[in-house]
Amino acid sequence: MVDIYAEYEGDLHCRAQHGPSATVLGTDAPVDNQGRGGSFSPTDLIATGLGTCMLTVMGILAKKRGDDLQGTRIHVKKSMTKALPRRIAELSVEVTFPPNVTRSVAQARAEFEQAAEQCPVRLSLLDAIGVPTRFDWQSE
Repeated sequence: MVDIYAEYEGDLHCRAQHGPSATVLGTDAPVDNQGRGGSFSPTDLIATGLGTCMLTVMGILAKKRGDDLQGTRIHVKKSMTKALPRRIAELSVEVTFPPNVTRSVAQARAEFEQAAEQCPVRLSLLDAIGVPTRFDWQSE
């Protein structure tokens, strides 16, 4: 279990602290929802969590296999619903593996793609949120 502590600081800004590490981050409401957009919004953090979770589980798999995924990138595009209630409609994901990814990683691409698609954040999202995912294997 991990504790997260958050405090509302006013003007649609919050401060959150990660219990184990004491790392602090701030959030702001987005410009299109009455905020100043000066930092990640709460829904931005969900998109960030998805992308970094996918990278992390693929990194764990690579480490177990003796491979290296350094330089692999993820771009998540978050789209919100137009109608109320306001919620995330889609998190479109593009995973780009750099040309220097080892051949053994490319040969196990199905295993890496499955790991990414089954990361804990992805599995925690409602089915109402679309998560189209594209994998770009530049080493091929």
